[in-house]
Amino acid sequence: NGTAGRTPVTVLGRQDEGLWGQARSRWGSRLLASQLWPRWGGQTRRNFARLCCLLIMNELPALTPRESWGHPINGGSQHSPEEVPAAASKPQHSLGILHVSYSVSHRIGPWWDFASCGQRWNRQILKDVSLYIESGQVMCILGSSGSGKTTLLDAMAGRLRRTGTFLGEVYVNGRVLHRDQFQDCFSYVLQSDTLLSSLTVRETLHYTARMAIRHGSSGFFQKKVEAVMAELSLSHVADQLIGNYNFGGISSGERRRVSIAAQLLQDPKIMLFDEPTTGLDCMTANQIVVLLAELARRDRIVILTIHQPRSELFQLFDKIAILSSGELVFCGAPVEMLDFFSGCGYPCPEHSNPFDFYMDLTSVDTQSKEREIETYKRVQMTGASYKESAIYHKTLESIERTKHLKTLPMIPFKTKDSPGALTKLCVLLRRVTRNLMRNKLAVIMRLVQNLIMGLFIIFYLLRVQNDVVKGAVQDRVGVMYQFVGATPYTGMLNVPVLRAISDQESQDGLYQKWQMLLAYVLHALPFSIIATLIFSSVCYWTLGLYPEVARWGYFSAALLVPHLTGELLTLVLLGMVQNPNVVNSVVALLCISGVLVGSGFMRNIEDMPIPFKIFTYFTFQKYCCEILIVNEFYGQTFACGSSNGSVTANSMCVSTQGTDFIEKICPGATSRFTANFLILYSFIPALVILGIVVFKIRDYFIS
Repeated sequence: NGTAGRTPVTVLGRQDEGLWGQARSRWGSRLLASQLWPRWGGQTRRNFARLCCLLIMNELPALTPRESWGHPINGGSQHSPEEVPAAASKPQHSLGILHVSYSVSHRIGPWWDFASCGQRWNRQILKDVSLYIESGQVMCILGSSGSGKTTLLDAMAGRLRRTGTFLGEVYVNGRVLHRDQFQDCFSYVLQSDTLLSSLTVRETLHYTARMAIRHGSSGFFQKKVEAVMAELSLSHVADQLIGNYNFGGISSGERRRVSIAAQLLQDPKIMLFDEPTTGLDCMTANQIVVLLAELARRDRIVILTIHQPRSELFQLFDKIAILSSGELVFCGAPVEMLDFFSGCGYPCPEHSNPFDFYMDLTSVDTQSKEREIETYKRVQMTGASYKESAIYHKTLESIERTKHLKTLPMIPFKTKDSPGALTKLCVLLRRVTRNLMRNKLAVIMRLVQNLIMGLFIIFYLLRVQNDVVKGAVQDRVGVMYQFVGATPYTGMLNVPVLRAISDQESQDGLYQKWQMLLAYVLHALPFSIIATLIFSSVCYWTLGLYPEVARWGYFSAALLVPHLTGELLTLVLLGMVQNPNVVNSVVALLCISGVLVGSGFMRNIEDMPIPFKIFTYFTFQKYCCEILIVNEFYGQTFACGSSNGSVTANSMCVSTQGTDFIEKICPGATSRFTANFLILYSFIPALVILGIVVFKIRDYFIS
C-alpha cells in the first residue's frame, strides 16, 4: 500500500542492489542490535529484504545525501557533494571539530609537601580529536569513565576552564567560532537536572521563555510553552511540581524532558547532552534517546554521550564516536563501525551488543600492569588504524569542504532577541519568590528563626534589671552581645542552593550572575525586615529595654544589618569557594572574630593593639554595637541597691547615668550615632557590589 504510481521494485534483482544497500544501511544496524539476523533462514531474510525496499521506496523522495550514507540509490552512480546540482542540495547546518586537544596542569604533591608541591605535571585530556556532523543527525559519543566525553562536549560548547590549554578549532557552517559565539550556537543539557523544585513544569518553562524572548504578549508565551510541552509529551504533567528527593514530584525522566524543553525555548540548532540517560530506567532511557532522535530530524544537530548504552539504541544513531584516554579511535556510521573493527581483526561476535563489545575493546584495563600495557597498545593501534582509514580522511575533507561552500547559511545563533536587564531581574525575582512561597516550612522558618533564638534569651533572662547592683549594665551588654553575634548565623541558614542553577542558566545566556545575585537580595530583603520586626517586637518589650517606640525602631533597624550581612557574606564566598561547607565555616569565623574584636565588649577598642584596632573599622559589629549601646543607655538613670532609687555608698555606684557607661564602653559613640548608622548600612551595598565582582570573576574562570 502507498506505492502506487512509483517504479516497481524487483526485490533482490541485480538492478536494485543499490536500493538493498540503502535499506541495509538504514535498518541493518537494527538487526545487529536485535540479534535476530543470525537466527533467520533464507526465506525470512528475503521477506525482510522486500519490506526494507518497500520502506525505502516510500521514503525515497525525503531522503537526503546524509541518509544514503554513501550508498548509491537505485543502482545510480554515487556523486560527491560538489557534483550534486545546486538546485537539488538544500543548505544544512554543520559542526566540525578539527584537531582539538586540551590539557591541564596538576601539582604532583599535596600543598604541605614543600618539596613536591611546586612541581607540576600536564594531563592530556583530549588528543587531536576531529569529527564532523550535519543537521538532522544524531551522534553518540561512547567511552569509559575518564575517557574525555564530557570534556569534548565542553570543548564544543566553549565551556572549558581557562586554567587549561586548548588547541584546535570548532567550525559551525564552515566558520570558525570565537569565544563569545559559543554561547549563542549551542544548547547544553548537563547530566544533572538543575531545576527549582517548588515550581510547576509550566511555570518553569514560562519563566525561561520570559528571560529568553523579548517581544510577545502573555498569550504568545503561553502558546510557546504549550507547544514545547506538547512536543516533549509534558502536557499531562504541566501543573505538577518539579519536586526533588525530599518530596514527590514528576519522575526523573519527565524532569529530564523539562531540562530539554527549557533549551528548546531558545530554538537552538546544535544541542549537546551529557549522559542524558544516567539514573533512568531502561524504558525511560530509550524514550529519551528516541526523543533526541526526533529533535534531530527537525533540522538540528544532536550530540550526546552515553556511558552504558543498550543494544536497542544502536539503530537510532547516525554517527558513533568512541573515545579512549582522550583519543578518538573511531567516528562514523554504525555500519562503518562494524566494518572498520572487523577490518582491524575484531569482528563483533554473534548475539553480542556492539556497544559493549567495542567499548571493552577500546578501554584500558588497569587491573594489572601487564593488562594495562597490552590494552593500551591495542587502543593505540586501533586509533592509528582509524587515522589511516578512508573514514577519517572523509571527515577532514568534509570540514575543509564546508569552509569553501558559500551556499551554507550564517552561523545559526540561538534566539538573540532577549529582554533587557531590568525585565530579567523582575522575572528572576518573581521566580525565586514563588519557589520559596510554595515551601510553607521554609517561609515559617525564615520569619521566626530569629524569634526562636530570642526566646531562649527571654527564658534565660526573663527581664533586665534597673539596679546596677543586680546587673542592670551587665544584662544589657550581654543582650546586645548575643543579638549582634547570633543574628548573622540565622541569615546564613537562608541561602538556598541556587548557585548550580545560576551557573547553568548564565552559561546558557539567559542572564548574568549579578542579576540572579541582585534578585536574591531583593527577594530576601522583605523577609529579613519582617523577621527582624517580629523578633524585635517580642524581645525588646518583653526584656524591658528602654520603653520608647523610637528606640525600638532604632533597635530593629540596627539588627536588620547583621541578619542581611550573614546572607550576603555567604553569597560572596559562594562565588569564591566551591565547597559550601567551607563557605559556612569561613563566614562563621568572620562573624566570631568580628563580634569578639569589633564589639569592644571583651576589650576596649582604644586599648587594643594597632592591628586589631584597624581591623575593628572593617567589621559591621563595631558600628552595630555602638548604635545599640547608645540607643539603650543614653538617658538612662539606674538605681543602685535601694528600692527608692537613691545612690548608696556601694563601690559599684560610682555612676548611675547611662551616658557614663557609654563613654566607658564606647567612648565618643553618642556623637557618632548618625554616622554609625550610615556606615553600618553601607555594608549592604558594598557586599552586593563585591558579590557582583566576585561572580563576574567566577564567570571568567568558569567560561
